[in-house]
Amino acid sequence: MSDTPQLVVHRDKGLMAEAAAARLITRIVDAQASRGSASVVLTGGRNGNGLLAALAASPARDAIDWGRLDLWWGDERYLPEGDPERNVTQARQALLDAVPLDPERVHAMPASDGPHGTDVEAAAAAYARELAGAAVPENHAEVPSFDVLLLGVGPDTHVASLFPEHPGVRETELTVIGVHGSPKPPPTRISLTLPAIRTAREVWLLAAGEDKANAVAMALAGTGEIQAPAAGARGRTRTLWLLDEPAASRLPKALYEAH
Repeated sequence: MSDTPQLVVHRDKGLMAEAAAARLITRIVDAQASRGSASVVLTGGRNGNGLLAALAASPARDAIDWGRLDLWWGDERYLPEGDPERNVTQARQALLDAVPLDPERVHAMPASDGPHGTDVEAAAAAYARELAGAAVPENHAEVPSFDVLLLGVGPDTHVASLFPEHPGVRETELTVIGVHGSPKPPPTRISLTLPAIRTAREVWLLAAGEDKANAVAMALAGTGEIQAPAAGARGRTRTLWLLDEPAASRLPKALYEAH
């Protein structure tokens, strides 16, 4: 487990999105070169979608073999298929519809108008089974070894749909959970748990904007993961915080390299 996070700070959120997109292209291409395929966990929100839009606009995107890429999600709003608030809907608009992905390798979380209906626990269990089915013995886990798992950091330090002091952030056995009573609407969601997140080779946390400065400082100051879920998000080989200057404004400059 990579316990010492690396921090990279960019001047503004636009540069951060472009640099993160370039970094992700390189990581995917490297993984495909070494293992034949790559797997990435996407995140929603303004920074996750900003990264995807920057990737869509990058000429270097053609270096990726899109047919050999598995896409998963860290969390999802439990809403009907195609709802504009769903992370997968926003990801399709930002990037996915513009690139030649294999539809069988785009692993969207279930929607509320799917076979599980209002039973979000059953929907979460179905996604957990899909993850387990994609894992191979050398992963030593009930989920695949994702190459990169992306997470946006909320102003309250939440990542995926794991909120401070909420039951989900305390989960230690399940890989995917149904979330009820989310403090951020909509109230019902599906989320990976911290144990599932920590199986990723690399975890990248994205934060831009002054409204994220307190959350970033709190998560990197050693606050426990129950109070600051972002503090519990770590990759097996690397944990990377990608920030803009406003989001990093409450950190000591000695902590990071500025770009």
